[in-house]
Amino acid sequence: MLRDGDDLERQVEKLKRINAALIDRLDRADASRGSHWMLFQTAAVLEQELLARNRDLEQALAHLEAVNRELALARETADEANRSKTRFLRAASHDLLQPLSAAKLFLSHLSETVSEPLQVDLVTRIATAFDSTEELIRALLEISRLDSVRLDISSERVSLGRLFQRLMVDFQNDAEARGLELRFVISSATVMSNPVFLRRIAQNLISNAIKYTRTGRVLVGARREGADVWLEVHDTGPGIAPEDRERIFNEFERLSPDGEEPGTGLGLSIVRRACLRLGHEIALDSAPGRGSVFRIRLPRALEAPGALAAGPAPAATTGAVQRLAGTPPDPLLMADPMAGPAPASLAGRRVLVVENDAAMRDAYALLLRRWGMVVATADGTQAALAQVAGFVPEALVTDYRLDRDDTGLGTIAALRRRLGTRLPALIVTAEPDPQLEAQADRLASALLRKPVSESELRETLSALLDARSRGAAAAE
Repeated sequence: MLRDGDDLERQVEKLKRINAALIDRLDRADASRGSHWMLFQTAAVLEQELLARNRDLEQALAHLEAVNRELALARETADEANRSKTRFLRAASHDLLQPLSAAKLFLSHLSETVSEPLQVDLVTRIATAFDSTEELIRALLEISRLDSVRLDISSERVSLGRLFQRLMVDFQNDAEARGLELRFVISSATVMSNPVFLRRIAQNLISNAIKYTRTGRVLVGARREGADVWLEVHDTGPGIAPEDRERIFNEFERLSPDGEEPGTGLGLSIVRRACLRLGHEIALDSAPGRGSVFRIRLPRALEAPGALAAGPAPAATTGAVQRLAGTPPDPLLMADPMAGPAPASLAGRRVLVVENDAAMRDAYALLLRRWGMVVATADGTQAALAQVAGFVPEALVTDYRLDRDDTGLGTIAALRRRLGTRLPALIVTAEPDPQLEAQADRLASALLRKPVSESELRETLSALLDARSRGAAAAE
């Protein structure tokens, strides 16, 4: 501060300090204003950058939404194509198997009328061609079902003992025809799986083992491992090289030289697809010249409360059973549920055939009359009801898929109501739906898949009529 008593030099010195302080304050004020200005400019730039990034993000989200819509549309298109394929194959299976079934029945009748060696050979070759066609159609349908996204494969308790009994009946004759020994392991294990598809898996593995084994044996068994059970199929066949172990599960792959073994090359592909859907692991042990072992890992089912112990095996079936090496023996009730009395005579028995296809009706009538049966035919439920006004059948053979939403299930129910009795019934179908077996079981009816062979038809009808006769005798 300036004072009156300060000399001039003192006043000049103070003014210089005051001036320096003012200049410093102005400099600090300018610096502060510059910093705020820079911050303002930086904020403005960042805001512009943020707006630009937001615009980029909005564009990316819009593009992603468009891509998702395209993917959803593509998926829906693929699903619809898959559904259309399934519907087509289901319809095609009926249209293909229907004439094939009629042709096989006519061919069966023709085989009884020819006697010249050349004619017999031609009939045999035609029958073999029909069998190959049937096998291919069924395999393609099965693959289509397993690839269906809507197929619901539920798991339930499956007794390996009972499964082995049925498989023994399925393959014993085939093995004997090729001079092979077919043996099954004694097992009381119960596993969690789908009974229909597990049986198909085992059938394909055993069929392959029999087909490619020239000499020796095929052994089927179960080996426990912790909480799981391995279903195993051993053979003494030529074995599989390491480089072929993955390839054999592809479609239409066959390792037999020059295709000398018959088959479609689809069996193991079906096995892999079914195991994937069921969550079952597949394992293969094999070496050229040392045979093969196919294994399927199955989760063991918990013991059911109150389960009864299995009884001893009857002498008639124990010859086809042995213990697998390294596996402790398990008790197994070996009685064959499919075994029964010899087929009853069909001569003079009355049967009603309900079939909407004229060729199939004629084939059935021709074959059944050749067996001495009294036959009436109808093309649907209403015609069948009209027939029983003057013809009381002892058995019914009906197609599942009839005209105008009519089905064999409805025919069975309607005829039983009209006749007031549980008419023995056989449903014949080309439908691949496995639920039909459960529906037939609920009606206590037999079920055969097209094309039907003469032996299947005769055995089933004989069993139905024999059961009817036993029931009538017991009621007296």
